[in-house]
Amino acid sequence: MIIDCGYRYQTPFHPKRIPHYFTDLLVIGAGVGGMRSALAADPRLAVLIVCKGELQASNSWHAQGGVATVYDPQDSVEDHVRDTLEAGGGLCDEAIVRIVVEEGPQRIRELIDWGAQFDRQDGRISLGREGGHGRNRILHANGDATGRELVRTLHERIRCRSNIEIWEDTFTIDLLTHDGECRGAILWNHRHGRTLVWAKQTILASGGCGQIYRETTNPEVATGDGMAMACRAGAELRDMEFMQFHPTVLYIAGGARHLITEAMRGEGARLVDRHGYRFMADYDPRGELAPRDVVAAAIVEQMTKTRHPCVYLDLSHLDARYIRKRFPGIAAICEEFRLDITRDRIPVRPGAHYMMGGVTVDADGRTGVPGLWAAGEVTSSGLHGANRLASNSLLEALVFGARAGAGASAEAMEREDRFDVPPLESPPVPPAHEPLDLVDIRNSLKSLMWRAMGVRRDPEQMREALEDISRWCGYVLPRQFNHPQGWELQNMLFVSRVMLLAALAREESRGCHFRTDYPQPREEWRKHLT
Repeated sequence: MIIDCGYRYQTPFHPKRIPHYFTDLLVIGAGVGGMRSALAADPRLAVLIVCKGELQASNSWHAQGGVATVYDPQDSVEDHVRDTLEAGGGLCDEAIVRIVVEEGPQRIRELIDWGAQFDRQDGRISLGREGGHGRNRILHANGDATGRELVRTLHERIRCRSNIEIWEDTFTIDLLTHDGECRGAILWNHRHGRTLVWAKQTILASGGCGQIYRETTNPEVATGDGMAMACRAGAELRDMEFMQFHPTVLYIAGGARHLITEAMRGEGARLVDRHGYRFMADYDPRGELAPRDVVAAAIVEQMTKTRHPCVYLDLSHLDARYIRKRFPGIAAICEEFRLDITRDRIPVRPGAHYMMGGVTVDADGRTGVPGLWAAGEVTSSGLHGANRLASNSLLEALVFGARAGAGASAEAMEREDRFDVPPLESPPVPPAHEPLDLVDIRNSLKSLMWRAMGVRRDPEQMREALEDISRWCGYVLPRQFNHPQGWELQNMLFVSRVMLLAALAREESRGCHFRTDYPQPREEWRKHLT
């Protein structure tokens, strides 16, 4: 599938009119994948990490449930591999799954050595269980704030490394390429405008694209920038039809769509409908601990049956003191809406959560563009297949961050310092006379994607959505904006169009991709779409 980007760069630039900055390794994104890749770099290399918001804005920071790894002596690599493959709907790359599962314990021990404080019980690390896992293997921190602890630990480690610098509130507009090779990126921030950053190697760890949906757990920064800019630079995108919908997102009028971690169901929380009926056993023998795609689909079906906008999590039968200690963050959020999680039912429904598709990478995080590497949610590594197993995302970010960082570092060490620049420029286009209401287009896009590309996908709705989005792309993408609001919208439109094309092309249901006209998997579609 060939997608015409329509243009190469989002912004005009000329090397004589924009400041330049030189570094050995450029890392785009400051979540777990980005920071772990920076720490894998040789200390003799200059490393620049850039992130579009604050460090606390990443998906990594917001991760609640935990990180899955084989830590219990009773657990095994084979068990974790089997659970991952089963959840992935036949599209996981078993070799990649084995690499990540086998290297996971080493990455976790490394974090502990660096000061990560995982929750303990009776002096031993406490291991939780989530949907799709056959054993307790989820390490968590501060109850339901595991991502924050991982980001804190990695950031503290980076602060001890004089060769690593972080630029926050810095938007990456585009990757710079010359003669088919990635040479860095053009950045923008409010302090110094645009800057051409030249790097010997570049690592993309910019996260996902959940913000293209009206209902999402993702923070505001998750607008698919990395996927769009990588494609414009010539990288391959794969499996873009597979957006995972987290089954349990807090559903309260006027409230943000907070994730209600799967770990709650691992601790025994029950899903009930408006009548108090516990329904998951009707859909899967694993009940509440079925994989996410199964639970999300079941919730949507039950909502339809009961003609109600949500279902409920019920923890009233569990020990109240333990629940408050285990989930302090969720308890505090719910209290703001006068909900006591130990007594009151929590209203939940699915929301866009994690993109399985992304930039195609090999086992070392290398993309198809020389000089460009990638790690984390921005990638399609082969680990997740058609449906990610709970808490495997932070594990992937740690493992592939380390691999991509080591690989990019080795390549950069082989290159001599050069402080000249290639003859790259992006000419300006004539300005448009009619102003655009970018907020209106963005809101329309998010609502349209939620209706057409949600948990259940109707082909006619998808075709109509593709027609609308293609029309918007026709007059939004050619424009050259001078601010992140415009660049983000262009990226969101581009990624949405790619997702719709992929979803229409895959004529089956598999994992997180459910089509009403093809409700079953088809063996001939047990393949990747690129």
